[in-house]
Amino acid sequence: MGVKNGKEFLSRINQLKPEIWVDGQQLKEPISECPEFRGLLKTKASLYEFQTSAENLFDMTYDSPTSGEKVGISFLQPTTKEDLKKRRTMIEQWARQTCGLMGRSPDYLSTALMSFASSSQFLEGKENCFPQHVQSAYERAREQDLTFTHTFITPQVNRATMYLESSDEPISAKIVDTTKEGLVIKGAKLLATQGGLTDEILVFSAPKFLPDPDEAFAFTLPSDAEGVRFICRESFAGTGSTFNYPLSSRFEEMDSIVVFDNALVPWDRVFFYHNTEAASQFFATSSFHPFTLHQVITRQVVKTEFMLSVAKLLVETINVGEYSHIQGKVAEIIISLETMKALLDKSEQDAALDQWGYMRPSIVPLQVASNIFPTVYPRFSEIIQLIGASGMVTIPTEKSFKSEIEHDLAQYLQGATKTAEDRVKIFRLAWDLTMSSFGTRQTQYERYFFGDPIRLASQLYRSYSSTSTSPMIESLLGPLDCGDPE
Repeated sequence: MGVKNGKEFLSRINQLKPEIWVDGQQLKEPISECPEFRGLLKTKASLYEFQTSAENLFDMTYDSPTSGEKVGISFLQPTTKEDLKKRRTMIEQWARQTCGLMGRSPDYLSTALMSFASSSQFLEGKENCFPQHVQSAYERAREQDLTFTHTFITPQVNRATMYLESSDEPISAKIVDTTKEGLVIKGAKLLATQGGLTDEILVFSAPKFLPDPDEAFAFTLPSDAEGVRFICRESFAGTGSTFNYPLSSRFEEMDSIVVFDNALVPWDRVFFYHNTEAASQFFATSSFHPFTLHQVITRQVVKTEFMLSVAKLLVETINVGEYSHIQGKVAEIIISLETMKALLDKSEQDAALDQWGYMRPSIVPLQVASNIFPTVYPRFSEIIQLIGASGMVTIPTEKSFKSEIEHDLAQYLQGATKTAEDRVKIFRLAWDLTMSSFGTRQTQYERYFFGDPIRLASQLYRSYSSTSTSPMIESLLGPLDCGDPE
């Protein structure tokens, strides 16, 4: 089958019948016709059209090792540094179509599945583990160009380190039965971005503190599997006008709670179950973090380029580039951009083959980048707000320019280098990026993309270097006693 185009993507999504709840109502109409999802799915369809166009086919696809059909490069298992660069080129091209604003473009979960399959041998010989199912899920996704959402997070009931769930009914999704057909799952998981809007869902549960075997599992299911329910948050999609909502009308990615109501997971879809070792170690041992971070940082570089472009366009529009404080603010974005690009390049230059023969990007530069971005991205938004100043709230709608007051707007809202209508278009873009519901969700999303920033910093600290002294210090002070200070 191989890669699909936009029409094929929408047709398959509309054939699904997932249970999706929006604003207290169960979705009845075809998914692509729902106002909350229409813009996003149209954008995703355009990605598939881009992928299959003749001029992009070389950069976006490769020949499947099993079928020989063209398949997406996001599924490519790299064995050379050149393969890593091919993957980055492909990711960049899709990211540029969405200005880096779509955190769950299809290549993210394609990369996740690829990384699991590339590391599936870790599960060989372990109790209740099925590495062959990981491989078959990956190959099915690759050959059919499937889209996925995923959910890893437990409900935010009690974040105390020693919390033990005591509810009669499961809150966090758990195995409540095993049958000859498969696992029975009951409870909820967070936070499925685009939940219900993809072909399938990837579920991974790893107990953090006191391991509960009933919470140790991983599997895939079709999005419309019986007993799976998606409960959506309020939509942030601006509908009716791309003038008024240039970003949210195109790129709003719905987030949802996933409820498993005695959902049956067939055995051939189970990666592992009742194995706390696999649940706790597969993430750390597998290539999931190196490859997904490589995809994420590539997208975030493109997103930073977009933020820089918006900031510079604001400066040009109202002619404030002569002020040193404006130059300093824009320079902050430039410094972050070049830092992120350098770290991404270094991750590829220092890449090495792992124990299973796949070329992993170096994790340390990617970890550093993933610690930087949650801090700098909110600052990018603030910089754009500060440059735009009061202009960020003086933004009439499209209808205003087609009304009797159009002459007033043309006179009083013109920019130094732009007509009033173009000036308002630019400022509405900046507002939708940083101040609308969509924009503030983008900020929160990037803050917590890979989890708590403090935890990410702690992981970097623990994994970076365990040696407190160096040859340089010893050359000055001589050998030091490295015994236990206690």
